[in-house]
Amino acid sequence: MKMIIGGKSVDASNGEVIEVLNPATGAVIDTVPAATKEDVDLAVSKAVQAQKIWGEVPMHERAEILMRFVALAQENKEELARTLSNETGKPITEARGEIANIFISFPAFAERAKHLYGEVLPNGCEKNQENNILLTMREPIGVFACVIPFNFPCDLFDQKVAPTLLAGNAAIVKPSTDNPLTLCMLTELLVKAGVTDGAIQILTGRGSTVGAWLCANPDVHGITFTGSTAVGIETYHAAADHLAHIALELGGNDAFIVCEDGDVDLAVEELIWGRMYNTGQVCCASKRFIIHNSLKDEFTQKAVERIKKIKAGDPADDDTEIGCLISESAAVKVASQVDLTVEQGGRIVLGGNRNGAFYEPTVIADVPKTADVAKDMEIFGPVVPVIGFDTVEEAIEIANSSIFGLSGCVFSRDAKTAWNVARKLECGGVVINGASFFRSFEQPFGGYKFSGIGTEGVLSTFDEVTQLKTIVLKNIVG
Repeated sequence: MKMIIGGKSVDASNGEVIEVLNPATGAVIDTVPAATKEDVDLAVSKAVQAQKIWGEVPMHERAEILMRFVALAQENKEELARTLSNETGKPITEARGEIANIFISFPAFAERAKHLYGEVLPNGCEKNQENNILLTMREPIGVFACVIPFNFPCDLFDQKVAPTLLAGNAAIVKPSTDNPLTLCMLTELLVKAGVTDGAIQILTGRGSTVGAWLCANPDVHGITFTGSTAVGIETYHAAADHLAHIALELGGNDAFIVCEDGDVDLAVEELIWGRMYNTGQVCCASKRFIIHNSLKDEFTQKAVERIKKIKAGDPADDDTEIGCLISESAAVKVASQVDLTVEQGGRIVLGGNRNGAFYEPTVIADVPKTADVAKDMEIFGPVVPVIGFDTVEEAIEIANSSIFGLSGCVFSRDAKTAWNVARKLECGGVVINGASFFRSFEQPFGGYKFSGIGTEGVLSTFDEVTQLKTIVLKNIVG
């Protein structure tokens, strides 16, 4: 598969390629270009020129073009889903669900974009302003780098590319090196739908080179990035050098709190959704299971019994419920993190084994609150570390001891208790009586502390991808 620069499918200027593997089988699916700095600079220059044209396209026409893209994606949805499953290792049923989100997100962003009204500050609201009227309007920022991770590439493409384009910006997509194929296909469909050549482009290659060159380019005016905290901080530094607008959605180590009066059966079912989906490779997955000591043994036993019922297997099979991790190296890292947790006092009661990129769903009991995983070690895999507590205050203290603050959740039958815990958790979103893995396209999604800056969602993304202008009608009255 090729990159798209200036509306054309192209190879890297030096002809080098990167193999894309199926992590479940190790087979080579395809290759993508390994972009050079010359390629990156060319894409940015094309984007600068195209944005001036695309930004003048009336909003309703931009929305119509993106809805044509939605229709094209609908026609190709099974091919898109199969490609996503093959290159990511997620079950085909999950891949189909992710592709289906295109048909929710793009129309929602299009409707919101058509209602980005300005405001009128009438004369006389302020002393000495009796003769002046002020009007506000939102304008595009310019060229955006859309840096997208491996775990939900299509969902994040929706969240970043749709509002960026609808606002009149140009978008340059930088996908993960592990699974860029589906995003190459989606970008090609946007070109086919009628987005101005150069206003939507995709560059493939290593993040450490291609991503760094792109985000450091002074003609990139905005960056929307989802990925690790370490790389996010590097990107923040790169943006600062040329004052690029930036939104960062970074790591998380979400707390899953079950209070003394919590519904254990409900919590266990939510664990399946909230921790096992996408083989645990979810930024806002519940990752620290903080369970009242009176319920800890019951919760652990029921979690083990329920997890055993999950069908693992070939991600391409319709009846597979859990697949593999994005790569063997990712599985090796999870294994080492589990080993460390055991060294620090935890006890494996289920799983703990690796086979290539596959890592068994794992439950670790008796994890002390001093363990790394109880604070800042984010395990990106299907692992359930169970940590006990005696009081609600202790649970909140454990939850807030992390440098991360993406999402969290609390289970309690008492509304007052649940509300008070939700208010005191230091994170960007809290789910009551449900897992923290909750993200609607409408909601503003983002984290506190080392989990990011800014938010994404139909309600708020346009604040991140536009800039506010005030036009003054001076002495227009009287």
